[in-house]
Amino acid sequence: MSLYQLGDEQLASLQKIRKRVIEAIGKNMDLYGITLSAGHLYGLLFFADKPMTLDEMGREMEMSKTSMSTGVRTLLDLKMVNKVWSKGSRKDLYEVEYDWHQTFTDFFAIKWRKAVETNLLVLRKAIDELDRLMKQDGEHDEFKAVLQQDRLKMKQAVAYYKWLDRLIDTMESEEIYKLIPKEEIQD
Repeated sequence: MSLYQLGDEQLASLQKIRKRVIEAIGKNMDLYGITLSAGHLYGLLFFADKPMTLDEMGREMEMSKTSMSTGVRTLLDLKMVNKVWSKGSRKDLYEVEYDWHQTFTDFFAIKWRKAVETNLLVLRKAIDELDRLMKQDGEHDEFKAVLQQDRLKMKQAVAYYKWLDRLIDTMESEEIYKLIPKEEIQD
């Protein structure tokens, strides 16, 4: 059934419900580092019955094409929206990625992997420097004790980032769903 087949009262009721959901999605997108307006854009695409152009999104959301383009680019980079092709259309069309499990995995795997790699590199270099300082002759016992404490803290951080790396692997390989199965949709 198309929205055009609904009566005014039915359409108003449906739009009120959708607006509430879109508002909640928009507010919660800050978890992904996404602006409220880009979150609303995602919500609009979530309820769209067909892929939309930037012009169509701009009209619906009463936003400039530049703002729409920035929001869509952000959502594309995070793999929350896909660019699709349509025969006969010269404009880019966009649709939401409905697999929220995959969206979550893609987003956090990208962000976490970068943090893991960066932090492990820094921590390993710092531990090597601490080891060199501890081997130097003539150092004070108090200084070596502080170096040992810092080294232990850094080793604990390395262990955490190795664990996080394995968690990311589990998400990307979808092994996570064996541990925490996806919910079956009940109608």
